[in-house]
Amino acid sequence: MTEAPAIAVRDLVKRFGGRAVVDHVSLSVEKGEIAGFLGPNGSGKTTTIRLMCGLLTPDEGEGTVLGHNIRTEGNAIKREVGYMTQRFSFYEDLTIEENLAFVAGLYGLPRGAVAETLADLGLTTRKGQLAGSLSGGWKQRLALAACIMHKPRLLMLDEPTAGVDPKARRDFWDEIHQRAADGLTVLVSTHYMDEAERCHRINYISYGRLVAQGTVAEVVRDAALTTVVLEGLETPRAAELLRDAPGVEQIAPFGNTLHVVGRDGTALRASAERVAAETGVRMTEAETSLEDVFIQLMGASKDNMQ
Repeated sequence: MTEAPAIAVRDLVKRFGGRAVVDHVSLSVEKGEIAGFLGPNGSGKTTTIRLMCGLLTPDEGEGTVLGHNIRTEGNAIKREVGYMTQRFSFYEDLTIEENLAFVAGLYGLPRGAVAETLADLGLTTRKGQLAGSLSGGWKQRLALAACIMHKPRLLMLDEPTAGVDPKARRDFWDEIHQRAADGLTVLVSTHYMDEAERCHRINYISYGRLVAQGTVAEVVRDAALTTVVLEGLETPRAAELLRDAPGVEQIAPFGNTLHVVGRDGTALRASAERVAAETGVRMTEAETSLEDVFIQLMGASKDNMQ
């Protein structure tokens, strides 16, 4: 018998002021999976997460989280989910230990839960440090500690690594992968493409609509984009000549190179070859990146909304 997904929601809709912030979103996350949730600011990621956490009630749609109905069993969902918000939301004039003791009290956890969590997240030596004096990376670790102290079966992380340095981001993801390997399910929203590539599957939402789902390889393949790279000192001139050229949808400068992307590969190559010959830059074809795909999806979604 196939095990039910940790998250299975269908056609979720949430409106504010008559506008659909979440527009018929369907999402499935298997147990033990790290699912990425991506999209531009204001795309509906946070609202969707709150619907699935039981913090908001959908206007339309249905589904379950950890087997609990999102409409009628919000309290049961909250007990089994660890939700990490975008902003650091702890008492900055309390120590790490005092903040965790407060959270433990909310969940009715035994006295030993705080010490166990401090040790688990490597916070024991810093337990007496005021939360307000912590760096971004240590604040992130405190927030994660508070999320996992009640031993949830599912983590929902909303932009958890915003504002932290690359090493702290890498350490955080190593921690998440270890916990997923132990059976924890994770849904994480992020703006970072390298983080998206560390997820088992990704879901891209734009203007409230889910526009792409699958593994990174599947999403890149399904976008069916062609990418060429132009390299040389004349790339600024090449960029001007390529604007509005047949087949060209994106032009992104990187130093002395241009990444040129479009869906019509034949027209794109012809335009790039013509400009390369005219400017003397070198043209090569490259693999399409996840970032290229997301920029194209965001543009296409915007066009569809107009």
